Amino acid sequence: MSTDIAKTEDFIHAVFDTNDTKREETVELFYRGHSDKDEYKLKPFLFRKGSYLKNEDRLFREMLVLNPGDFAGDVSTLDKLVRMQHHSLPTRLLDITSNPLMALYFACKENHDRAGEVIVFKVKRDEIKFYDSDTASCLTNLVKLSYDYKSEIDTTLPKKKFNKTHPIPMLLHFIKEEKPYFLPIIEPKDMSRVICVRTKFNNTRITSQVGAALLFGLNASLPETGNANFKIHRIPISAGAKGKLLAELDTLNINNSTVFPYIESSAKYLEKKYLE
Repeated sequence: MSTDIAKTEDFIHAVFDTNDTKREETVELFYRGHSDKDEYKLKPFLFRKGSYLKNEDRLFREMLVLNPGDFAGDVSTLDKLVRMQHHSLPTRLLDITSNPLMALYFACKENHDRAGEVIVFKVKRDEIKFYDSDTASCLTNLVKLSYDYKSEIDTTLPKKKFNKTHPIPMLLHFIKEEKPYFLPIIEPKDMSRVICVRTKFNNTRITSQVGAALLFGLNASLPETGNANFKIHRIPISAGAKGKLLAELDTLNINNSTVFPYIESSAKYLEKKYLE
């Protein structure tokens, strides 16, 4: 579709157009909303500034030190990263959702003077990982390695040689903390992948947003045009229609209060709703 969306009804039709009823049942659809289609890219917050990536291990540990009670029930590093992501800490996760209207909300929420977009991801079902995936454990536990250690990892090496290199025993130590049964063998090519992960609904925000995530490995990137595992389609959103679209979404009970289900969000929503 080349025409910018100006009505929720048109957006729903555009979603149906991408969701061909004849498509293979082995494909699942996910969505992500960008409020500025020219500015925002398919890149995790952690990768947008070099200082974040260089201090990834410190960001992770200091968040745990400052808020230990919030993470008490989280079992894996992925669980912790999901919670951190939804509290706006830079991580190697990129949020996606299975609810297209939720993505539309984020495409309209900000930058009202700029055209937005909803990105549709077609992902092969057998490529989707779950919260307990071994591959996900390998990628998420990179967060605990220092930047210098991560810089030493060479994913071009043969598997046997790769697993004997200096940083890998440390990475395996972190993985085994959450998975004692994990065999001390890592597939080098997995470490630089981008994978789609269905995460646990471990907080109210991810539950309300019907969340999943793209997890980026070591120096990983996702082309804006997609790749073999992620087919990408874009639905453009008109800048001038964002206010109207948000009003229509509100009638469908998609608003700041339901997307961000905290008492502060509810208060702000109600304050604005009844402002004369």
